[in-house]
Amino acid sequence: MAQANVIAPRLPNPPEEYTQAYTEQLLRVISLYFNQLDNPGPISAATQRNGTKITAGLSFAQPSPTTPNTYVISLPTQADYANLRVGDVYYDTAAGNVLKVKV
Repeated sequence: MAQANVIAPRLPNPPEEYTQAYTEQLLRVISLYFNQLDNPGPISAATQRNGTKITAGLSFAQPSPTTPNTYVISLPTQADYANLRVGDVYYDTAAGNVLKVKV
């Protein structure tokens, strides 16, 4: 799951003659861009407690970008199943909002 707000970087202008320094700079920029694409983004996992009682074992929610004081589940759903790797966790909304692992 890639970041939706990643913008393609501006690549450095090439010199008249290619140099090792230019090639290294270009590779750093491209590598950073691909790392941003591969990053799933801000996902937090936490145990929530009410005193000594656990109210939620894990929370995969993040603040809604459009609605204040609202959280959005940030996991893929069963609709993304074909694109998941074995071992990835997803949220099955068709089975009554169940957390599952692709096998």
